[in-house]
Amino acid sequence: MKIVECAVRTMLFAGLTITALAHDTWLIPDKFNVAPNSTVTLDMTSGMEFPKLDVGPKPERVQSAKCRLAGNTFDITNKIAASNSLQFKAELPETGIATFWVKLPPRSLELKPEQVKEYLDEVDAPESLRKQWAEMKPQRWRESYTKHPKTFARVGEPRADTSWAERVGMFLEIVPETDPTVLKVGDELAVRVLKDGQPFAAFSLNAVSADDKKGETRKTDAAGRVSFRLTKEGRWLFRGTDIRKSSQPEIDWESDFATLTLEVKAR
Repeated sequence: MKIVECAVRTMLFAGLTITALAHDTWLIPDKFNVAPNSTVTLDMTSGMEFPKLDVGPKPERVQSAKCRLAGNTFDITNKIAASNSLQFKAELPETGIATFWVKLPPRSLELKPEQVKEYLDEVDAPESLRKQWAEMKPQRWRESYTKHPKTFARVGEPRADTSWAERVGMFLEIVPETDPTVLKVGDELAVRVLKDGQPFAAFSLNAVSADDKKGETRKTDAAGRVSFRLTKEGRWLFRGTDIRKSSQPEIDWESDFATLTLEVKAR
């Protein structure tokens, strides 16, 4: 789903609707298939048109960037601010499936009451949340949000690396049930959505291919599972947003945004 970089965008584009202010944040490699002992470059960006690079966070905002390859996890320390993204470079020394993820600290935004409905529509918020908002007196939207970007790359021709099916520990995380590096047009991809490590039922997840505007949104089942038919070749983004009432005195709402990128090959 699209995330709101409200403070910056409001200053630059005062008067635009929340759709124009809203951004997804994703992590994506320059190559989804690489040879062992090579280096992959990953771009992390916030944008409205996947996979176009738009705005990257500052390097100092990154709490950690990690790679898990063939079951071994290591830190990615090589990062640099590029013109439209924050770039990470990771050396991949052995054959396997590389899982990449970045940990970012929470940020805050504040919306006007007239902006909230469009925001809730964008993230396909549940009726329970809409009811909480409608009954809130006075209505106020001060939100603390956290982004959770994740992606994969295939290194060489691995035979027994199934670490891609294991969670990495994000609070809100999308975990594939099929090797995400061998997908082809027409395949059905099932994923599990986990919230704090537990299956997240009735959660809206959106799947969108490159240059598509809306994609397809489906809800997870009782096991946190949902599947999508991959109809196009190229890069795909899976995204979902969880918003809930906050108990903190200075915050009204808390949210987590999960994204996952992968590549679908021609059949």
